[in-house]
Formats: sequence, structure tokens, C-alpha cells
Amino acid sequence: MSAYIYAARRTPFGKFNGGLAGVRPDDLAAHAIRAVLADVPGLDPAAIDDVVWGNANGAGEENRNVGRMAALLADLPTSVPGTTINRLCGSGLDAAMMASRQIETGDADIVLTGGVESMTRAPWVLPKPDRAFPARDMTAVSTTLGWRLVNPAMPKEWTVSLGEGNEQLQERFGISRAQQDEFAVRSHERAHAAWESGFYDDLVTPVTPPKGDAVVRDESIRPSSTVESLAGLKPAFRPDGTITAGNASPLNDGASSVLLGSEAAAKTLGVDPIARIVGRGTMALEPQAFGYAPVEAANRALARAGIGWDQVGAVELNEAFAVQSLACVGVWPIDPAIVNTRGGAIAIGHPLGASGGRILATLAKVLREDKQRYGVAAICIGVGQGLAVVLENPEAVS
Repeated sequence: MSAYIYAARRTPFGKFNGGLAGVRPDDLAAHAIRAVLADVPGLDPAAIDDVVWGNANGAGEENRNVGRMAALLADLPTSVPGTTINRLCGSGLDAAMMASRQIETGDADIVLTGGVESMTRAPWVLPKPDRAFPARDMTAVSTTLGWRLVNPAMPKEWTVSLGEGNEQLQERFGISRAQQDEFAVRSHERAHAAWESGFYDDLVTPVTPPKGDAVVRDESIRPSSTVESLAGLKPAFRPDGTITAGNASPLNDGASSVLLGSEAAAKTLGVDPIARIVGRGTMALEPQAFGYAPVEAANRALARAGIGWDQVGAVELNEAFAVQSLACVGVWPIDPAIVNTRGGAIAIGHPLGASGGRILATLAKVLREDKQRYGVAAICIGVGQGLAVVLENPEAVS
């Protein structure tokens, strides 16, 4: 039995403290759920067997199982169960992978997946003191991104910042600042062109916050970016480093949702599938080298799909950093031109839990538009992991 993607929607990805800053993450998630279900009007929501949702933080308004909370806020019947999973940046993609296994084993027929992150609204946290009312200062720790409240037993080399880990990757592969800036500019150019062409019109649904104007497009795209303008930015992690705010993904808010089902679910849903999941791969290595983990994750996913890189016509690789994207693309035997043809996370944004659903939905549409049969969606994950999924375009099957 195979698992298919039937519909996918996401919110625009808002800037940190941008247009979506006033929207709670559980409300963003509910908005994405309502949008994807509107694309399958023949579906009785009570027929959904499970909701599997990704979220990387879980420390703020998305606490208490945001997948279940979002389903309730979206007015799904109380009989529809829901769970939230956390594989950091890969949470949304992992949600779809888990759901596909449920379907393949016959445990479910229709599963609603997705992910959400509000990096703006991520709270500060205080560790509990060892006794009541200590007579010392306490430090609030941001939960927006990266390590926090680190266990002292962890080796120091494992707990470096995400940026420092990627500066180490830059040293390992000799990827220059100019190469990273060129990659970033291409991301902005392609994302802008995709929006202008209408590519995202049926993938993104606007959000109107409680206060302010509707957010219609991804807010971080800068079509005016040039290699010259990015070259003027200061390094962010080392005084003499190569990674800047211009060649790394920004902080963002957003949600995505992907509806999966069995082949037989087409009758219940009243729509044809847009992609079939044919391979999955998971990889782990040293925490500081996380940016390189998609390499083997994708290789494993292709092996399980029973195909080779020569059959891949499109790749969606989440651009956490330009340097890690270039490192991965540099060792895969592919034409770099097929990677992120409609822009990537450097331009579009990377609201952690939502990014997996974004790249999966984008890949499915790219395969259809470009008339390609197979594609790979891959993502790197903090603390040394990577995930990948191979999709097949049903329209391209002879």
C-alpha cells in the first residue's frame, strides 16, 4: 500500500516581528488546516484518522500538543485525534513521514499533517531554582532558536552555535563567502520570480492578524539583493567568518499543512493525488555537522525508492545556510540548476516546524509543472540530523 499527497497549503512566512507577530502559533496552525481542507470540500472531517503535527519549540503558546489544539481550533470533530512531534527543523517533514507509514501499514486511511512555528512569539524561560526564593539573579533564556539550558555533560564541540557549526563546514569544504552570497541572491531571485508567475497562488493562503493588514506573500524575499549588497554585510558568528544575515535563513513565523491518504482515499476525498511518497531517509552525525546530514538522508531515501540520482528531476533542499546547501549539492551527482527552482528558505524563510511541509508541497508542484517524475525533499536538523523524502509525480508515470 502506498501513501499519497492529496492537498497542501501554507501561510505566508512572516518576518521576525513582522506581519504575523500578532498571531498565536496555534491559530496559525488552525489557519493552515482550514485552508488545506477547503481544497477537498468533499471530505467529511470526521473521516480523518489522525493529525500529526510538527513543532520545534513547544515552550510557549504551542504547548499542550499544538497538533490537537490546532485541530480543535479549526473546528475538526473532537473525535479526530492529534499528536505533536519534535525533530526540530525537520518536524514538519517528519510528520508527513510518520503519517505515510501509518497509511502504508493500514493503520490509517487519511492523515492530516503539517507544522508550525512562531519564532517571534517564542518565550523566554527561567530554569527552576534549586530552592525557593534564591537571593541571586536569574537569567531568562530565549527559546527562539538553538541550544538553551545545555546539559554540562554535553561535549563543548557538540553545543556550538548553529552558525559556528556551519563555519566549520565552510572550512571543511572551502566554500567561499562569494559562493554563499551568489547562492543567496539566486534564492531571492527565484522566489520573487515564482511569486510573480503565480506559482505560489494555490499553495499559500493569506492570513489577517487580529491587528494590521492581511499578510499575502512571504515577507523575507528581497528581489533587490545583489552579490555586491550582500558583500557589505558583517559576519554574524566569527569576526573573520563567511556567514552573514544575508546568506543564512532568517527567523520567521508560519504554518504549513499537507493532507495524506491511501490510494483508496481518493474516492473519499473526491480529488486525485498530486504525489506519491516512494522513499524516506533519516541520517544522524556529529551535532555540529548537522548541515551535512541531508546528504546521506537523501541517498538512503533514493535507495529505498529503488532509483538513482540520475532519475531525479527536482530537489527541494531547505536552505538553513547557503554554505550547508552548497556542501550538500556539491556531493550529490546532480545539476545544481534543479535545486530550489522556485526559491528557498534564505529568501522565503524558515519557521522551523513549518518548513518540512513547505518543501514537500513545493516539490510536488514543481514535479507537475516541470513534468518530472521523481524529486527529493531534504532538510538539515540541529543536533546533527537530516531527513529526506522521495516523491513521484503520478502524472509522469507511463
